[in-house]
Formats: sequence, structure tokens, C-alpha cells
Amino acid sequence: MNAPSDISMKTEDVLRVELEVFRREHRDLDEAITAMVERGTADQLTIQRLKKKKLRLKDLISLIEDRLTPDIIA
Repeated sequence: MNAPSDISMKTEDVLRVELEVFRREHRDLDEAITAMVERGTADQLTIQRLKKKKLRLKDLISLIEDRLTPDIIA
């Protein structure tokens, strides 16, 4: 998650690659959190930190999707 917050300087190809990477990381975090909760192998603080990271990824994904989706003038 070393992506700069200013995505306006990135090409669409770069954004599409980053989008896929972020989606995969989000999915992996979701699976990891679920596994930790089911097994009881992590403390609440660790789970909260992972959930926070997952939310940041979701925000980044939404930001990139908005950038890639053309505006439709009604």
C-alpha cells in the first residue's frame, strides 16, 4: 500500500494493475481475519489493525474505480 494519494498522475494501465493488486490484498486480508477469528489465534488489537488496513484498501479501490469509470452525462 505504498501508492501515493494523488492518483491523477497515473495512467489507466497503472491504475488497473494497482486496482487488481489492491483487490487481491483486500481479499487476502479478509480471509486472514476470518481464519484468525475462527481459530482464535489473534488478539483483538491485531484483528482491529487488519480490519483498518482492509478499510483503507477498500477506500483506495473505490478511489481508483471512480477514476477509471467515465463520467456519464445524463
